[in-house]
Amino acid sequence: MAAADRREFQRLRLAKPILALMDGQNALILDIGVGGAYLEHYGAAAPDWRFRLQFRWKGEDVEFVAEVARSQVVRSGGDGGSVVSHTGVRFVESTGNSDAMLNDMMATFVGRVLAAQRANAAAEQTDSDTFILAQLGGARRARTKGYLVFHYRNGHWSQTLSESSKQANDGFTVAAYEDEAELETLCRTYESADEEGRRLIRLVAELSVRSSLA
Repeated sequence: MAAADRREFQRLRLAKPILALMDGQNALILDIGVGGAYLEHYGAAAPDWRFRLQFRWKGEDVEFVAEVARSQVVRSGGDGGSVVSHTGVRFVESTGNSDAMLNDMMATFVGRVLAAQRANAAAEQTDSDTFILAQLGGARRARTKGYLVFHYRNGHWSQTLSESSKQANDGFTVAAYEDEAELETLCRTYESADEEGRRLIRLVAELSVRSSLA
C-alpha cells in the first residue's frame, strides 16, 4: 500500500472507547480505521516505536503490530509519573484473523450509526442493508482488477475504473470485484446519509479497498 493512499484512510470516532493493551499496558482506543488507530495511554511514545496492540471483539482476540506515527502529551501530573498521551498509530502487521475481525467490528459500528441516522430521518432501514455493509470487502471475486470510483453529483451517480484506491470526496471508492447488488445498496445508503454518514460510508468502502491490497 502506498504511503499516500494509507494517509487517506479515515478513522471511526468511537462513542465509547475500547479497552486495549499496548505491549501489555492498559490503553484506550479512541478512534480506529482500516489502517490504524488513535490511542490514549500512560507514558510517552516515540515516533516509529513498534508494539503489539491487542483488544477483543465478539469474544475473540484482535492483535496488530502497530507503529507510532505521532504522539503528544495531553495531561501531566508534574512529576513525570502520571503523563497521559494521545498517540496515532499505523497497523503494520496482523495476527491470525485480526484483519477480518477488525473489518467486522468497523462494519458493525458504522451500520449502527447509519441505521440510527435513517431511523431519525424516518427513512426505511432494512436488516439486509446493514448486512451488506458488513459483507463489503469480505470476499475476493476474480472479476476486474483495480478500483471503482463512484461520484454522486446533482442527484446522479457516475462511476469510473481507476488504478488509485483514494476515496472520492463526492462518493466512494471500492475494489472493482464487488457485487453489483452490494454497490447499489451502498449508493442508496449514501444518498440518504448526512455528511458524517457519508464519511462513514467511505470508511466502510475502505474495507473493500483494504481487502484487495491483502
